[in-house]
Amino acid sequence: MTDTDIDLPERAWLGVVSAEHATYGAAHGWIQLNHGKRTNLGRLRRGDGFVFYSPVDMFGSTTPLRAITQLGVVVDDEPYQADEMMNMGQKGTFRPWRRNVDFVPEPHRVPVRDLDLDLTRAKNWGYSLRFGLTPLTPADFGMLREVMTG
Repeated sequence: MTDTDIDLPERAWLGVVSAEHATYGAAHGWIQLNHGKRTNLGRLRRGDGFVFYSPVDMFGSTTPLRAITQLGVVVDDEPYQADEMMNMGQKGTFRPWRRNVDFVPEPHRVPVRDLDLDLTRAKNWGYSLRFGLTPLTPADFGMLREVMTG
């Protein structure tokens, strides 16, 4: 996908995962949120814009990254369970839920501190990130598309 392939969506979302996990999902054309739970994925619709915000580079790291790392558009209609099993340690194994997303190839990572987003103008905007998925305005998505693909 290129930036000219994406019209400004009616809705857009920001999902929270490490940059390592965002890159892996983008390479395979899917997203997985909240440790593979279905709940948030059901909020997405075909054609919604989607970006990954990565607080850290690698899961478990304490070194902050705080960047938008991937950008794309949802291309399926419903969440689906992956074929492979996911090991959650003491919580056991299960098949995670996913959505298919057409990601922009090789996007530029953009530190959030370098952006003027509707999202970050809100008081305590970071609080919403703890839920793993938060709405993003179409204007924010369009601006992110420009800076990540330019």
